[in-house]
Amino acid sequence: MFYLSKIEHTLRLPPHLLNLPINQAIKGELEGLFLDKVIADLGLCISIYDIHSIDGGFITPGDGASTYTVMFRMIMFRPFVGEVIAAKLKESDREGLKLSLGFFDDIHVPEHLLPMPKQFEPESGNSNQGRWIWEFNGDNYPIDAVDEIRFRVHHVTYPSLPVEQEKASKPFAPMIVTGSLDADGLGPISWWV
Repeated sequence: MFYLSKIEHTLRLPPHLLNLPINQAIKGELEGLFLDKVIADLGLCISIYDIHSIDGGFITPGDGASTYTVMFRMIMFRPFVGEVIAAKLKESDREGLKLSLGFFDDIHVPEHLLPMPKQFEPESGNSNQGRWIWEFNGDNYPIDAVDEIRFRVHHVTYPSLPVEQEKASKPFAPMIVTGSLDADGLGPISWWV
């Protein structure tokens, strides 16, 4: 789920930061550039782990900023296919479930990856929102926001950046985790204790 990735980056350090110790100034700039951002095929940047090397310090003529080549390691969130993760229910609709880890909200469990047999129980007044119910041995087991929900990572995608996006559309998600609840031990924890 969490990895260390080694990254090399050419960094422009503004002149007003030159009074700070170089490691502190560069770490602050790297955090501003990378934290909470997704790098395709690497994952979500969580934290700067350490800085291996800082080379350069060349000042661009007419700019006053110094340029460094920095080699550093970053803690990345990138779940692997088949991994089981516990999350909280964020939203439930006819298309499936949307789950959240607190720091990452782009987890989707589509309707066809929910346990079978199942049924959707719509909310009164809103036929698209509601809750999913798993039917097993004559009993109903609802999927609601009471417990943590265990899901298995089905696949992870990194959609390409849209050129244009309509104003009414959902915010762009640079990394989407698709999950599955269709195996024993998956779903709300209360089902299995």
